Amino acid sequence: MQAAAIQFTTGVGRILTGLVQDAGALAIFFASILGRLFTGLPRRRILAPILHEVGVRSVPVVLITGGFIGMVLAVQAHTQFKIMHMESRLGAIITMTLVSELGPVLAATMLAGRVGSAMAAELATMRVTEQISAISALGSDPVRYLVVPRFVACVLLIPLLTAFADAVGIFSGWAFSTQVLKINSYQYWAHAIDFVTAWDIMAGLMKSIFFGSSIAIIACHRGFHCDSGAEGVGRAATQSFVLSFIAILALDFLLTVLLNTSYYLIWPQAVSL
Repeated sequence: MQAAAIQFTTGVGRILTGLVQDAGALAIFFASILGRLFTGLPRRRILAPILHEVGVRSVPVVLITGGFIGMVLAVQAHTQFKIMHMESRLGAIITMTLVSELGPVLAATMLAGRVGSAMAAELATMRVTEQISAISALGSDPVRYLVVPRFVACVLLIPLLTAFADAVGIFSGWAFSTQVLKINSYQYWAHAIDFVTAWDIMAGLMKSIFFGSSIAIIACHRGFHCDSGAEGVGRAATQSFVLSFIAILALDFLLTVLLNTSYYLIWPQAVSL
């Protein structure tokens, strides 16, 4: 019994130690990225292809995701609101949920799978084939050349892609609600405008900035520090998505608490409403 307890405690300690080490390594890696950013942005010829890969090629996936989210919300919310005879308020719940929570989280999750895994696999392949070592041997900085442009692209474009997903989700929810569920179009938009504020929109976009940063940092770190061989490349891509997804959920919780607290500190009269 005592041996089992010691073994369990040792295992938990090993896991916690690994988590702390990983968090420290990510923090150091993030600090190195910021250090390069302060000395200047990447050149246009390096940044443009990455912007195209992260932004333009992600638009179809993000728009399809946003469209189906809006319709699913319309179906689920209508079933519950119909019981309470509040179908006219469907626009408020769809718009609020998309803008503040589901839009940023699900768009970031899709991009973690498409963009983050691709980044991790690409950099891991470069590490395995010693291309990163060759860049260092030639006197160039691999972090500045390979990581900083990807970080900038994610921070700039993932909020924009999130806004696209929100817009498509709201309009798909409106189309399904008015054409299939027979909700009055005027009431849909009137309640959406009444309940959704500029703070909600800003909060959702602010979350997406943190999500984009975490995706880029985790994906590039996993790619830079992958194991050797094809198995290491696959493991780096998998770890990139899993860790990014966990980071998105954790950041969503922390940012929601922080933003809600800030909202009530700035507008204390809202507590009594």
